[in-house]
Amino acid sequence: MSPLSGTRIADFSHVMAGPYASHLLRLMGAEVIKIESKGGDNFRTYGADRRFDGLSPAFIAANAGKKSIALNLKDPAELEIARAIVARSDILVENFRPGVMDRLGLGYDAAAALRPNLIYCSVSGYGQDSAQRDWPAIDNIVQATSGMMMLSGDTDDPPIRVGFPIVDTLTGQTAAIAILGALCRRLQGGGGSHIDVSMFDASLAFMTSALTPFLVSGRTMPRMGNTGYSGLPTASLFTARDGRQVSLGVVQPNQFAALARLVCREDWLADPRFATSDARRENFDAMTGELAAVIASNDAAYWESRMSAEGIPCGVVRRVDEATELARASSLLDIDLASSDGSASRTRIPGAGFQMAPTFDVGDLTPAPLDANRNEILSWLGLEDPVVAMP
Repeated sequence: MSPLSGTRIADFSHVMAGPYASHLLRLMGAEVIKIESKGGDNFRTYGADRRFDGLSPAFIAANAGKKSIALNLKDPAELEIARAIVARSDILVENFRPGVMDRLGLGYDAAAALRPNLIYCSVSGYGQDSAQRDWPAIDNIVQATSGMMMLSGDTDDPPIRVGFPIVDTLTGQTAAIAILGALCRRLQGGGGSHIDVSMFDASLAFMTSALTPFLVSGRTMPRMGNTGYSGLPTASLFTARDGRQVSLGVVQPNQFAALARLVCREDWLADPRFATSDARRENFDAMTGELAAVIASNDAAYWESRMSAEGIPCGVVRRVDEATELARASSLLDIDLASSDGSASRTRIPGAGFQMAPTFDVGDLTPAPLDANRNEILSWLGLEDPVVAMP
């Protein structure tokens, strides 16, 4: 049995942060009805490859297995369809700008009146009641305003954007966790909830390892480039003999001792420049130089295999396509695709990021073309199509 079997979500969200939240819940067994505009979610045609229009890779990434119905929420008859869906749902997810759902007649109070104990999750850039509530926000904007762009790179580098929409996905995860918490509270008799998830707040929480040290000490963390959080020269990036790079994460005394033994440099353990973590930080360049010479003596795959076997954190820097080769079979999910010419194909998407025992069946994850489930949904609601039924 799937963890969220029997749970229904009315998903009014679009693009990435909101859809990713409901996507994670869909992967845990929830039924998700995606309410789209007549033009469809903008992500359906995202990207430059027109072959995927309607079911673009970016869209599939957060919408596999959802049902789709296209509604004009400014049309009273079609708004009634949306209201009927909400009345039969456990959860509502929306990521319009604050105030839009109220103007459409589907704000929290109106929706909760339709479905007692409704869990209503609003996702926005800066929160429903913040001073910046009306600011438009997308992933790279919040990467900038949250300080995230100033955490990567070296001291004198310009701001650096994380190379994928990390704010969108971390916000979606935050929303999914909040929804699961609200579901637990409802099961305990606590009723429904109105969840306010902001991309900005979620980013601050996600950056706790950088933000909390400032809040406690008043000092900001220095930018360390490819050196790890510890600031140690043994937790950084090195070039192997074959030109490939390896990332080391040697931060514990026992790891450093194991490294010294493996590379036959036990002298490091007695050298006052390197014998302690503080000494290695103080003699950063000297330690880096000695370790770089060692790593350059053999190929990257050799170091990854040997060090990992000895309990020394080490990984070859891979491209995304290479990284899929490390994935467990259950980490990537097979899905069916129906192309615009009617042909079928198979592809894969990432799973939810965890395994669970006993395992459960996620069900059919075929991404739905726009409005593909309209007749099914209207029949389930006991309604006629207002477009067809007009006199």
